[in-house]
Formats: sequence, structure tokens, C-alpha cells
Amino acid sequence: MKARSLKLREAHKSINGNNDNHPSFCSVLWDQEAHHLVTASSSDPSISIHDPLLPSNPPKILRHHRDGVTALALSPNSTCLASGSIDHSVKLYKFPSGEFETNVTRFTLPIRALAFNKSGSMVAAAGDDEGIKLINTIDGSIARVLKGHKGPVTGLSFDPMNEYLASVDSVGTVLFWELQSGGILHSLKGVAPNNISDTSFMNVVSWSPDGETLAVPGLRNDVVMYDRDTAEKLFSLRGDHVQPVCYLSWSPNGKYMATSGLDRQILIWDVDKKQDIDRQKFEDRISGMAWKPIGNALAVIDVMGKYGLWELVVPSSMKSPTEDIPSLKNSNGVLLFDEEDPEPSTSGGLSEFAEDILCESEPCSRKRLRKQSESEDPDEDIDDELSLLSKTETRKKVHRASKDNLDKRNGLRNTVTPAWLKMQEAFQPGATPPQRGKRRFLCYNMLGTITTVENDGYSHIEIDFHDTGRGPRLPSMTDYFGFTMASLNENGSVFANPCKGEKNMSTLMYRPFSSWANNSEWSMRFEGEEVKVVALGTAWVAAITSLNFLRIYTDGGLQRHIISLDGPVATASGFKNQLAVVTHVSDCLPSSDQMLEFRVFDISSGTQPLTGRLPLTPGSHLIWFGFSEEGQLSSYDSKGVLRVFTSQYGGSWLPVFSASKEKKSDESYWVVGLNASKLFCISYKSPDKFPQVIPKPVLSLLNLSFPLASSDLGADALENEFILNSMHLSQIQKRMEDMAGACLDTTALDDEAFNMEATQDRCILRLIASCCNGDKLVRATELMKLLSLEKSMKGAIKLVTALKLPNLAERFNSILEERLVNESKGTHKSPLPSSNGRASLTADAGISKMMVTSNGKNEKPESSIAFSSPTLSAPPLFIKKENKQEHKKSDQNQTTNAKTSMEPSYAEKVKSAENVLRVGEVKMTGQVLKVQSQRLSDPFLKSSNNQETTKKDLDQLTSLRPSNPFRKTPN
Repeated sequence: MKARSLKLREAHKSINGNNDNHPSFCSVLWDQEAHHLVTASSSDPSISIHDPLLPSNPPKILRHHRDGVTALALSPNSTCLASGSIDHSVKLYKFPSGEFETNVTRFTLPIRALAFNKSGSMVAAAGDDEGIKLINTIDGSIARVLKGHKGPVTGLSFDPMNEYLASVDSVGTVLFWELQSGGILHSLKGVAPNNISDTSFMNVVSWSPDGETLAVPGLRNDVVMYDRDTAEKLFSLRGDHVQPVCYLSWSPNGKYMATSGLDRQILIWDVDKKQDIDRQKFEDRISGMAWKPIGNALAVIDVMGKYGLWELVVPSSMKSPTEDIPSLKNSNGVLLFDEEDPEPSTSGGLSEFAEDILCESEPCSRKRLRKQSESEDPDEDIDDELSLLSKTETRKKVHRASKDNLDKRNGLRNTVTPAWLKMQEAFQPGATPPQRGKRRFLCYNMLGTITTVENDGYSHIEIDFHDTGRGPRLPSMTDYFGFTMASLNENGSVFANPCKGEKNMSTLMYRPFSSWANNSEWSMRFEGEEVKVVALGTAWVAAITSLNFLRIYTDGGLQRHIISLDGPVATASGFKNQLAVVTHVSDCLPSSDQMLEFRVFDISSGTQPLTGRLPLTPGSHLIWFGFSEEGQLSSYDSKGVLRVFTSQYGGSWLPVFSASKEKKSDESYWVVGLNASKLFCISYKSPDKFPQVIPKPVLSLLNLSFPLASSDLGADALENEFILNSMHLSQIQKRMEDMAGACLDTTALDDEAFNMEATQDRCILRLIASCCNGDKLVRATELMKLLSLEKSMKGAIKLVTALKLPNLAERFNSILEERLVNESKGTHKSPLPSSNGRASLTADAGISKMMVTSNGKNEKPESSIAFSSPTLSAPPLFIKKENKQEHKKSDQNQTTNAKTSMEPSYAEKVKSAENVLRVGEVKMTGQVLKVQSQRLSDPFLKSSNNQETTKKDLDQLTSLRPSNPFRKTPN
């Protein structure tokens, strides 16, 4: 038959960074009524919506991606458009208006394939990171992540009966997924071409409209058909393609198929006869095709971004491609979605996924299952029973709420009573209040999130980890218990619900993420006793109840301890072996201040190392409580003050952050967690009281900062750094003492102490410079006494001498002489008190670096902050090093091994610093020694036009110690 020519119209420009034309993967699709044609290109971040009746009119352009659009999908009812991009994001739009709705998910690598299921309530997304995400389009939650491919996933297709999902990757592997279980039914390896080296050519798969056959590009320039249930090869379409097939598309009735090959031609096939009936040649390779839903036409787009419409694809003498479209019948298995339901479940119809979970944890359901095994349709009866049970329990819960608020709660007040007027109710850290019809957080911490949404008497729970490589991929869970609180750690998750049912029972359930045993999940029930707060730690689970009982279980479900608390619980949190519980001491004061106390339990040793009152800002209540990443006990109140507990002064809470100094007038912070230097939070604006799950909230990182008064020195940032560094040093000392008391090796903390003391001396020298600038000489003298090292003090003397302050230099020299005399007598005390009276003299490297850089470039000193009390103490190791150095002053020019002694290296650095800090080279004008506002900055800001940096000395010194002692290293 004679090939015809079809003229194409440019929709997208395919150009690279050199403005050269290059092939790109382009997509095209129709809407349901054939009123619009949508195109996209992997080299163009925009999406075009064309009017096929008026092709000369300019298209509607959607510009929301930052990089090329690699995938398009339109819901079956043509109301929702999905797009995937090289920028790793999947976005949803209203159609045909093109109004942007939301970012539903992000991947770590580019997206390559999208597909809607038959009902449109779920979209599957996949790409170069080899995973497939099943996403609920109503609330944007991730229902399941499918893992099994070993290469970039390039093609996805839901079967029309919503039982299976087919996928293909760039190495030619095709997988059949069962949606109900999320498992792989069939794996066909190497059946499709390997195109991993060419991203403009992507393998695709497509189910026939009747759902009985899966079409896959073959290895012999053909298309292979596979059986729906057995995945056996049925037949192939092999004709005049001389190169591999790169795209295929079924006609609406499934009688015809269009195939595009790398040979730049399209063949039209009569599938039943297994022969081609027409063809079309093109100048460039066709990368996308779509049959017109109404009529006899095929839309095509090539790799250069040009599209066109091939009219009368099928000869008029043959049956029309839209005639006798098959009507689907429900299969005998459980369908993932009900097509006849006009309002799909907000959870995407995944209720069946967790049916087995309910059967394991609900005794009455087990009995019901056994009774129904004799019925004709047990699955239907079970579903009806569970639905009825859930709805009944929900109604009873609403009826009970008002009654319980009046005569129960065991001393707790009504939950609708404002917290600032009466004793606040118990709360779960990281949880948001329920909202009808909306997904909410049961738990949001530094590891991940647990979210839930209620629908028709039951809920769907999703667990997601912030770092997808850190936690396992977890399926969604259907919750028939009505869980209202949860906690999450690396090993598992725990859930609990309030009292419900005729027996007024509360349920506690623990789900480990992995176990060597099959049935490792367990649950506990409490009759007439309600779980208020739950917490997790290393190999233990805790629940605090309305009877003021602290119940501790092992992760295997062994009931280990039951402890009576002396007041109603407010909240609790766990970290490794430690459990911290906050309870009410008494009713609120007349000023509405909450009266709270905290207790810390060490579960492994069975001890209670800490207890005391929990401070709050006057008129506030507690809204977050937990541990930092380093294990520091922390609290955050409704006035926006963050406090951490330290061992200073026998144990004190220090305010390390105040939202009033950070936020805007209409902005508030919802705490997620914190580490040594940052507060992790979500900011939200009035009138919101907490963040929403959808759209996904953005995490903000705020620097910890003491609520310092405005100093006349004008160096608030330096003063804040000084206090935080002192806290850090004290905490290191406390950890070393604890490890020494446990007969553990403290060598690992030596480097940390070394670096922090060097950082602190640099900070003090900068403060001295600021004091000299501000003529605060008494304050400079006080700072001089806080320096730890002799060489640091000598550096300060040279500094003030360079600033032409001879009287201050003389006073500094007297302080140094007094220090040397006291050391020679063995009576010198630490500049800042520590628990053992020792002073560490290990900041030589930091001070040398400080002086060397004073006439050089801006070299950011490494700085890290932890929660601790102000002390400069360190183990005797550093004192011995200092004494050894002082007795060998005459050997300063001798080169020694850095691993055994650091003194000669320090001497070289100090000698270099002496040359730099000579009078006349350091000019203390408005530009020299200007106090910097950023913590991680050089000691001095300088006009660097006529200055050179002794970078070699800096590099030698920096290499002697780790750059950041609190930087995490992989396990």
C-alpha cells in the first residue's frame, strides 16, 4: 500500500542548551469529548491545551513545572489532568480550565510515566527512581509504593477492571501488580527493548479496552500480546516495522492498534486479523499517539514537538474504531474501586488493603469470619458487617462524648473548655485535631508522619518517612478502631483510640516495621480505662491512661511494668531508653497558669534520673514536648518559647528560642523537632491554628537563639554564639562524665571537645574586638579571663596592642602572668565553673586560625551548638597535652607527628599570627574588626583589597581536626 504524508504543526520547541534541535519525548492525549488536545515535551516545561477545531488559534499554556514535562495523564471523566516532569514533581490541574490544584508528590529523580485508574480516584506515578507510587487524587495521599523494577519505569497501565497494574522499565522488564495486595503476580524479564540510553524513546504497555490482553513492544520490531491472568504470550503483530516499536495505542473499541517505530512510520493494525491495514511516513520519529474518542482520527506528535491529526485512519469500508466499544463486567475478585459509586472514597478505595489487619486484631471479626465461611458470599457479608459495626461505634462515640465530659474522665476537664481557663487536656506531640472530611496528622516528628482521614465510619492511615531511604515502604492501613493518637520511630508505630463501644473499651495496637516472626503485631484492650498518650522507644512501648497508670510493654507485647502517676497526664515522649512524662500537679492558678511537672524514666535500668517542675510562660499552656535529635529534653509553649533541659545549676530549663523575636505578626510555628542548632517547624498564618496535611506543609529551619536583651555592645549574634557554645561544652563534659562512670571509652568525644573549645575561643576574641570598638574595656577584660589557652591570651594581647590600647594590653598581660603563676602552683581554676573544676586548654588550633585569618579572606569557622551549660571543662587528656607543650617551649621549631603532639604545629600558627597582628597591619577603623551578625563567619570582616590570606596555614590547621563535630556520619 502507498504511504501518505501528513503535515504537522509545531507545539513545542525541542532545543538543547546550544539551541540545537534534538529529539525529546513528547506526549499527546484527548479529552473524553474530543473538545481538547493536550501536548507536552520533555524539553519544554509548559503544557499546551489545543482546540482541535481551530488549530490556528493559540493554545492555552500551563507553566508550573521548572523543567521538561515527561508524562501526561487525564482522568477518565476528563476533569483532572496530571503531569510529571524532569523536576521530580507530579502536579494536578482542573480540566479543561487548566487551573493548578496541587503538587501531589515528589520523587528523587525525573518522572517518566503516569496513569489514572478507571474511576479516576487514583493516579500511578513512576520514573527513574524505580518505584511506583499509587496516589489518591482526592487528598493527595500516597496509598502504596510498589517496588520491584531494577531500572527506570517508563510505562504504566491500569487494567480496565481495576484489579491489575502493568508496568515496564527501560531494561525491558514487564511486571503485573495485584492492586489488592500490592504484590507482583507475574514478572516478564527482557521481553521489551532495552532503551536505557535514550530518554526520547520509552517503553510503554497498554491494556486492551476489554482488559483481557496486555500489549507490549517486542524484541523483533513487533508488538506482543499477553494474557491478562496467566501472562502467557498469546500472539504478536509483526509487519513492516524495520526498527523497534517505540509507542502503541489501542483504538477505543480494541479492534485496531496504532504502532510507531524508530523507523519513523506508523502502522495501523487489524488486531483480530493480525495484519496492518494502513501506514504513514514522517520526517521524525513519532513518540506519542492518541485515538480520537469520537470519530475516526488519530492524534500524533513527534520527537521535535510537532503534532497533527490523521483523519480517516481506518478505511471507511471497515468498522469504525469507536463502534461497539466493550462494556466491562465486574470480575469475581474484589475490585479496588466501585465504578458505580458516584462519589469515590477519599482514600482512593483502599479499604480492602487492611482487611487482614482487622481480622488479626478484632476477635469479634474472627468469629464473624468463621460463621460466614458457610455462606454463599462471605466477602459481601463480612464487608456489610464491618461497615455496620464501624458506623454504629461512631454514633455511640458521639453520644458518649457529652456524657463523659460531665461525669467521667477521672478528674480531667471537659475537652471543649478553653485550655487557658482550666487544666489542659492530654495531647499527643505532633498531632493535629480532627477535621471532618480532611486528612490530619496523628504524628509528625523528625522521622516521618502518620496521617489519617475518616470516611464512612472507618479511616485510612498512611505512614511516610521524610527520608525514603531511611524507613521501609509501608502499605496503607484501614482503621476500623478510630485511632486518634499515634507515635512513630525507626522500629514501628503504636496507635490508640478513646473508649468506645458498649463495654467502653480503649485499644492499644503496636505494628513493627520488620520482624523475624510472621504475626508480630499485637494489641491490648482496656475496659473502662482510656489511653490518653502513647510513646515509643528502644524495644518498649508506653501508654498512659485515664486512671493515671503508666503501662510499659516490650516491643513483643509483654506487659512489663504498671506505674501509678501522681496526677493526670498532659503528654509524653520517648527517646531510646528514656521516657519523659508530663503530668498535672494541681488545678490551674487563678492567673490561668498550668501547673505541670515532668518525670524521666530510664526503661532499661528501671530508674528515674530526672524529675521536676515544667516551666511555662505566664498565661500559656504546653503545646509540644519531646527530645532533640541529641536526646535533650525540650518543651514549647503557646507563647512561642522553646526550652531545653540542661544540667546547669543542678538541672535547669533554658529558653533557647522565642517566636516573638522571629515570626511576623500573623505567623505562628508548629514544632516538629529540633537538633543541636536548628528548630524544625511548620509556619502557618492566622486564622489557622495548625498546619494542614494537604497541600504538604513546608518545613522551616530556624536558628536557635536566646531571647537576649538588646546590648549596648551591638554584638547580639556573638553574645548568643558565646552562650550556646558554652552550653555545648558543658553538655560534652556531662556526656564524658556519664561515659566514664559507665566505664566506656570517651575518646570519641575528645575531638568534639577540641573543636568546640577552639570555636569558643574564636568567638571570645571577636567579642573582645567588639568591646574595643565600643570602648567597653572592662567587659573586654572579663572576656580575657574566659579564654582557655595561654596562646589565646597572647593573641588577645597582640590584638589590643595592634589596636593601640597599651593600658588594656598591660592589663591583659597581668592577667596572663597571674594565670601562669597559678598554673605553676597548680592552683589555677577554670574560667567557667565545671563539675570537676578542670579547665581545658585545647583551643590552640582555633585561636591560631583566628589570628591567622585576621588579615585574610573570610574563612568560615566551623561552629556547632548543643544544649548544655556554660563550662569550658574537658578531660585530663587536654591538660596533659598543654603541660607537655609548656615544658617544651624551646622546641617550638621542631616538627613532630600530629597524631602524638599538636604543640609544634600550634607554635607555627601562633608565629604566623604574630606576624599578621603587628601594629600597623591591623587597622581598627570602621571596616576592620566589624562584628558580624552571622554565627558561622570569620572573627573579623575586612576590606580585602590590600590583604592576603595565609590559607596554607589555615588548611594545615583545619585538617588536624574534624570540621564539624556534630555532623552526622553514616552508620
